[in-house]
Amino acid sequence: MKLLFVCTGNTCRSGMARAMASRELEKDGVAGVEVLSAGTCAISGQPASPNALAVMQEMGIDLKDHRSAIIDKRMVEEADLILAMTAGHRQAVYELCPEVGPKLHTLAGYALMTGDVHDPYGGDLETYRRVADQLEGMIRSAVDRLVKEIRAGL
Repeated sequence: MKLLFVCTGNTCRSGMARAMASRELEKDGVAGVEVLSAGTCAISGQPASPNALAVMQEMGIDLKDHRSAIIDKRMVEEADLILAMTAGHRQAVYELCPEVGPKLHTLAGYALMTGDVHDPYGGDLETYRRVADQLEGMIRSAVDRLVKEIRAGL
């Protein structure tokens, strides 16, 4: 199974979400899920932003090997579940691949929460901490749902 997180530049939110989801899936003992991230306007090969690195390090997660990727139609087609940081990102994925179908959601929507994930790019460390806190709750809820669906064979 492939789980794809999508944001704008793939140096902050979606990379953080990917790392958090990977950790949660590992904690839950779930194997066989490849967790990926990409950006709608990314420049491929860029590292995570310094503040994303710092905040993730505070959480015990290492993002130093993260490199950005730009989303393409193949990624969308190959993903089993796509979680976008905002409704705008969800729309961009849909426009890239209109046949995406029901595997495309906002992260908040899939997590049965509301709202978009704020873009911390250019913000201070505290801004990144707030976004990490927001992501952490959404990721935990989304992973719980995904694990239930995997175990139910959905």
